[in-house]
Amino acid sequence: MARPHKVEQVEEITDRLKRARVAVLTDYRGLTVAQLQDLRTRLRGADVEYRVVKNTLARRAAVEAGHSDFQEVLTGPVAIAFGYDDVSVPAKLLGEFARATRLRLDITGALVEGRVISGDQVRQLADLPPREVLISQLAGAMQSPIAQLAGALQTPLSMLAGALESYQQQLEAA
Repeated sequence: MARPHKVEQVEEITDRLKRARVAVLTDYRGLTVAQLQDLRTRLRGADVEYRVVKNTLARRAAVEAGHSDFQEVLTGPVAIAFGYDDVSVPAKLLGEFARATRLRLDITGALVEGRVISGDQVRQLADLPPREVLISQLAGAMQSPIAQLAGALQTPLSMLAGALESYQQQLEAA
C-alpha cells in the first residue's frame, strides 16, 4: 500500500513536470543547507522552483506526466529546477551560482519542452543570449536581404532618372 505523503509528492512532481517548460537536473551533493537556501532564493526571483526529490518518486511522476524517457537521467541524488517561462533561465542561474560561489553543482540533464537533453546541451542552452536578443537578431537577419534588394532595385531607377535629366539638360542647351 502506497503511503499518502509519497502519493502526494508524486502528484506534486507530476504537476510541476506538466506545467514547466524546462526541468533541469542537478547533483546537489556537497552543498550545505545554507547554500541550498541561497540557491533557492536566487532561483525564486526568476520564477524557478528548486526541489530535492527522491528518484523513485520522480520516475513515477515522469511516467505519469508522459515523459517516460526522463527516467533515464534520474540517477544519483538529484534536485530539479523547474522553469515556467524562458527555457534558458534555470540553466543560466545555476551556472551563475556555481561560478559565483565556486561550488561544484553538476548539471546532469534536463527535460526541455518534452525533450530530454544531456548536461552538455543544458550548458549550451545556458550560453544562448536571452529570447528577446535572439528575436531581434533574427529580425535583423531577415531585414538585411530585403534592404539589399530594395537598394539593388533602386540603383537602376536612379541611374535612369540621372540619364533622363542629363538628356533633358542637353536638349535645353541646344
